[in-house]
Amino acid sequence: MKSIAALQAVVTANPFDGEPSNDELDAIDREMPLILADVVLLDAQIMTIDRIPTELDQRRIRRAARRVLAARRVLANTEIPGVVA
Repeated sequence: MKSIAALQAVVTANPFDGEPSNDELDAIDREMPLILADVVLLDAQIMTIDRIPTELDQRRIRRAARRVLAARRVLANTEIPGVVA
């Protein structure tokens, strides 16, 4: 039977500290408006799961969907520093 002890040094060569890097935190900050817009859309959709949506519910969902699309457009058109396209 092959022992995995010899591979342990390779596996633990770069210990993971569990914290995101600065680049990952910057990416999260850039995407936060889209994340929040998605949450608002999900909230609007969840409110209508067990009932027929009223006109107000439909407007709320449309408004939230437009907000998601706007946030995606802004994110897609944002130039990321240090990344060459």
